[in-house]
Amino acid sequence: MTVEAGFGQDRAEKMMRERVQARWQDAYAPVKHLDPILVLTALGLSAIGLVMIYSAKLAALNQQGLPTTWYVSRQLMALVIGIVVLVGAAVIDYRHLRSYAVVLYAASLGFLVLVLTGLGTARGGSQRWIVLGGFQLQPSEIAKVAVLITVAAWIHERKGEPWLPTVAVSLVLTLIPMGLVFLQPDLGTSLVFIWMLAVLFLVGRVPTRYLAGLGVAGIAAAVFAITQDLLDQYQLNRLTAFARAGDPSLDRNLRFQTEQSEIAIGSGQVFGKGLFQGTQTSLAFVPENHTDFIFTVVGEEFGFFGASIVLALFLVLIWRGLRIAMLSKDLFGTLLASGVVAMLALQVFINVGMNVGIMPVTGLPLPFISYGGTSLIVWFGLVGLLLNVHMRRF
Repeated sequence: MTVEAGFGQDRAEKMMRERVQARWQDAYAPVKHLDPILVLTALGLSAIGLVMIYSAKLAALNQQGLPTTWYVSRQLMALVIGIVVLVGAAVIDYRHLRSYAVVLYAASLGFLVLVLTGLGTARGGSQRWIVLGGFQLQPSEIAKVAVLITVAAWIHERKGEPWLPTVAVSLVLTLIPMGLVFLQPDLGTSLVFIWMLAVLFLVGRVPTRYLAGLGVAGIAAAVFAITQDLLDQYQLNRLTAFARAGDPSLDRNLRFQTEQSEIAIGSGQVFGKGLFQGTQTSLAFVPENHTDFIFTVVGEEFGFFGASIVLALFLVLIWRGLRIAMLSKDLFGTLLASGVVAMLALQVFINVGMNVGIMPVTGLPLPFISYGGTSLIVWFGLVGLLLNVHMRRF
């Protein structure tokens, strides 16, 4: 072998090593841009949720002779799955989701249809779950993610084209799953679909005239639904009870849940009664205090101070989500992050609002804290989606 050939082979091997090293660096470059604040905040809220769920059901499980960790162990299992989903959602480039949006959307519609058939499981007057291998799946939670990805992809792909077909298709894509969720019936989650779509239109810079027209149409549809008795009776009772909160002639049973939650939160005062010391919680005066009304446990046992910490953690999540939306390098990433923040802000506002009596009871859980495996897994998946957009902003 000549000297020139030896040098040529060394140079080729060196170039090969450099290319392999560059590929590894490109593959792991996004990891350098993780948002630890986002992840730690979500984990912190979930840890608080585990403690609150345990406290909420401690007395009831003792009375029934069941293990006191029954609910917590199931929620902890969902948390582990949620962390795995978070990692998966963060690793796969979010831009590839546009290619699978139709499949995800169709699958979510299929699950929603199954809920309304004989496969759906009814509880508390609503048919919202499917039992799969002992695990209760709530397809409406998955449908929110599917609609977010599908509509965001549609708006991104149609940017620069006439707005009317873009708005019309986005509206249809949202109204179909929203209608199926409404039939379960689930008014609270239906509102999330509408709010999320409005935010996507706003961030996607849909012209004001279209937004105004949709707003007027939405108000007209709401009035029509109420006047034509399209809502279930219990939904109308909740709305009328909220609207007539100060009416002495109102049946107290209609506001029992809200009044008990107000008493529980008010009794906590500044620093609360202490962990596991809440009388309203231990005596189960507040129905569903491990799901929709878990904020009452926080308020009673940790008072204004503890409730403020929980709300502050949610504000941190919203702040990080907004920051990610602003830093995104493409419209699709901005729409995804904005949609996640929109859903989070609305659910926290409605849930806390109905716990303190400033919003009607609509059955929306408190993200990361309320008991519910599907909800927890989906929210960790959405956090993973935010991480995905953040890590690939360069």
